Amino acid sequence: MATSDRPIPITKEGLARFKERLEYLINVRRPQVARRIQEARELAGSEASGEYEDAKNEQAMVEGEIRQLEHIIQNAIIIEEHHDSQVVELGSTVTLVDEDGRVVRYTIVGSAEADPKQGRISNESPVGRALLGRRVGDVVEVQVPAGVKRWRVASLG
Repeated sequence: MATSDRPIPITKEGLARFKERLEYLINVRRPQVARRIQEARELAGSEASGEYEDAKNEQAMVEGEIRQLEHIIQNAIIIEEHHDSQVVELGSTVTLVDEDGRVVRYTIVGSAEADPKQGRISNESPVGRALLGRRVGDVVEVQVPAGVKRWRVASLG
């Protein structure tokens, strides 16, 4: 993740999830890893050396995630969900129908919060960019690895 201080758009729910994760890392994971490091130091032998290295690597990962979350939280700007908007914008939840009648639902969020498996796509992704500014009834075409995908915007809200 970039370390620039540009604003990071995020929903209230996303900010709450990041704060919860940060609290867990600081209050639970960090002390657990510190105990592992201390226990490995107290052991003797080459096996302890491997455990010590593993614990130090885990510590680096935990501290890196803490820094990343602190950066996101510090630079977050809250995006509101737009239930009454007539166009797709950051925070909108969009229902799409493809050419085969399959329905998908996405919420457009900032990249820090994107999780496509959970239906949250980045406004910077190809699909997110194609949807921004569209209205109900509009058809969007997006280049995907399998070719061009077409969706009709069925609803906003």
